[in-house]
This record gives sequence, structure tokens and C-alpha cells, in this order.
Amino acid sequence: MNKTLLKSNLHKLIDRIENQTLLEDYYNEMKIILEKSQDSVWDKLTDDQKKDVLLSYEESEVGKDLIENKLVMNKYKNWL
Repeated sequence: MNKTLLKSNLHKLIDRIENQTLLEDYYNEMKIILEKSQDSVWDKLTDDQKKDVLLSYEESEVGKDLIENKLVMNKYKNWL
């Protein structure tokens, strides 16, 4: 089912609902779902976590400090 048809069917279903409470419940649930889907991972991080990510990015720009993926995977293969 394509997006246009899906939206159309959703509207039809909603139009059939006469119960005010049920409509409010669906509205609130859909609102929560939409708000959650718009949250980014970055927004969920604490300030300290954001600083660590930015620092890690800066450190990754220094080629001499990088470790080959193969070496890391071998070292931590028991964890994976």
C-alpha cells in the first residue's frame, strides 16, 4: 500500500469514529509517536556525552592516532 492510499484509509477510519474519548486517545497516541520519531539521538545525549562525541570526532581527524579496524576487532572479539 503506498503512502497516499495509506493516508486516505487512515482518514476514512478516523472519520468513522464517533466516540470523542476514543478520538482523543488516538490523537494523543499519534502525537506521542510523531514526537518520538522526530527526536534525534543527539538531542537525547547529556552535555558531557555530547562533549565526548565531539572530542572523539576531533581525535579521529588525527591519522597517526587511528587504529586499524582489524586490530580492534581482534583485540575485542570475545566481547562481540
